[in-house]
Amino acid sequence: MVKLANTRMLHDLLTTKGAAEALGISVPTLYDWLGQSRSGEFQLRGLPVQIEYYQSGRRGQGRIRIPEREVKRLLNLMKAEPRPPAIRRSPSPKALLQHITTTPGRPDD
Repeated sequence: MVKLANTRMLHDLLTTKGAAEALGISVPTLYDWLGQSRSGEFQLRGLPVQIEYYQSGRRGQGRIRIPEREVKRLLNLMKAEPRPPAIRRSPSPKALLQHITTTPGRPDD
């Protein structure tokens, strides 16, 4: 019999439905994120992210479980912090007829 070092970990694994609800996304979106993560293409807020998850079954085709700490980490990566508004400068005065390259007036005959 195999003795697990951390039996608390078994209780901290969320189903895909529970993880998706905690993240505020749909289950199909979560599956899409896991697929992108597995292929190394997943990004959150412009940063590459690898998602840790467990999948049962002989060939990895069983139920997916995601650690609660991983869901918390993803939520932290999704967190948007407000930025102060950008300081706008007054536009610099431009020449009135800047597209005209010659001096205006009547040509000398």
